[in-house]
Amino acid sequence: MAEALAPRRVTRRTFLGWWLASLLTATVITGLAPILVYFWPAPPKGQKKGPINIALQTPIDQLQDGNAVKFDAPRSPNSAFIMADGGGDNAPGELAFGGYVVNNQGKVNVFAINCSHLGCSVALNEAAKTFDCPCHGSRFRLDGTVLHGPAEFPLSHLTWKQGPNPSAIEVDGIVLGF
Repeated sequence: MAEALAPRRVTRRTFLGWWLASLLTATVITGLAPILVYFWPAPPKGQKKGPINIALQTPIDQLQDGNAVKFDAPRSPNSAFIMADGGGDNAPGELAFGGYVVNNQGKVNVFAINCSHLGCSVALNEAAKTFDCPCHGSRFRLDGTVLHGPAEFPLSHLTWKQGPNPSAIEVDGIVLGF
């Protein structure tokens, strides 16, 4: 019974094993800690996600069928819109700095301004009722689908909702913080 209560002595082998394990662990942590910053970088100061209020030149209820209204992301503070879907160069979660509100056969859509081929800004061709990419000649219908390539994917949608009045919308975006 007295032997069970006596403190156990640590052997030299056990002490050296624990000491070497601690030294190796400290060395690995010291070497990996600076590298982990590249895998999980901290967001820039002031960056935050949320709805961005946009004032439209033409109210949505006055937007005629087959027409579109262009809008840009605010520059003060520097902001961008978050793409909801897409393919090619327009992956979900990528950023767009402008967009179009389109009334196509009574359905209102909001598209990112980026071409799905290589990300150039598309322009509204009012005569042909299409979105045309000036960089490589892609054309998109007013519903965002591809009319003519080289783009293989439709225009990306932006998540939005009606603002407090018909001349305003709220688009999901991010304040970039610089």
